[in-house]
Amino acid sequence: MNNLRNKVQLIGNLGNTPEIKDLEGGSKLARLSIATNESFKNAKGEKVTETQWHNVIAWGKTASIAEKYLVKGLEVMVEGKLIHRNYTDKEGIKRYVSEVQASDFLIISKK
Repeated sequence: MNNLRNKVQLIGNLGNTPEIKDLEGGSKLARLSIATNESFKNAKGEKVTETQWHNVIAWGKTASIAEKYLVKGLEVMVEGKLIHRNYTDKEGIKRYVSEVQASDFLIISKK
């Protein structure tokens, strides 16, 4: 049951081809964004679609898989956990970031 405490699953379209960074020691980091859509009818009965953008990161072998197979526009499922972090930018302002740390990708359909 402990594995279910912080688990995220998203199905959406890749907004960009993953940005890959090769790190010291041979590890990789992949950064990508995924758009998810939710449709509903408003009070006037009109269909409305809202898009949410999610920042996703992947490390190591998962980053290598992202680099090899993922391209902009693919519909994918991402599974991972939600990460919150903060940092201080060059101007000394504290910034906060929320992102999904991917543990697995599944390609659902091609562009």
